[in-house]
Amino acid sequence: MRKLTYCAAIAFVAAPLAARAQDADAVIDRAVAAYARLNSMRAEFRQTLTNPLTGSSQATNGIILRQKPNLLSINFESGDRVTADGSTLWVYLPSSAPGQVMRMPYTGANANSVDPADQFLNSPRTRFTVTSAGTATVGGRATHAITLVPKRANAAFTNAKVWIDDNDSSIRQFDVETASGLQRHVVITSFTANPTLKSSSFVFVVPKGAKVVDQTAGAVF
Repeated sequence: MRKLTYCAAIAFVAAPLAARAQDADAVIDRAVAAYARLNSMRAEFRQTLTNPLTGSSQATNGIILRQKPNLLSINFESGDRVTADGSTLWVYLPSSAPGQVMRMPYTGANANSVDPADQFLNSPRTRFTVTSAGTATVGGRATHAITLVPKRANAAFTNAKVWIDDNDSSIRQFDVETASGLQRHVVITSFTANPTLKSSSFVFVVPKGAKVVDQTAGAVF
């Protein structure tokens, strides 16, 4: 399998530049269209954070729920939580900032600071240089990978590699690197399009004793 993948990669690199660009545009365009059709979604994921400076790595599982137009819930097994209740974004990260809750306005302008799909698929051709990065099987599903490099300074990441499902055009995996060198690897282990979600899933209750800190909108991760 590795030999076949290697040969395919050589053939891909040998293809004309214009053809590669068209492939990347087609992949990102269908992902954007599929994202626009989602009124709601539920995804389970596995995230690994690696800090090359310290050589440390931390893995955790989580669940993300999203409901149009502005409801979001991300729950990690570590206890970290991110919740957008329609007007306010609540960020509770006891793994790194125990006893503190960040609160900020949640609008379309800062959605891509917390929602991975919005981060990659909100006007991507305007915001990123998009190139093809080959093909791969992720979780038994065929995907095409694309590389996104911000055209302007980006607080969220300096580059990203995103794997798009060939069948339903959903995001199945992504790698992100920040300006500080922190690397985030996320694999989507389960994905459901347009499920019925409970409104209670998007209600955040401040933990007893936690201090609420008001912040202006900005990158969260």
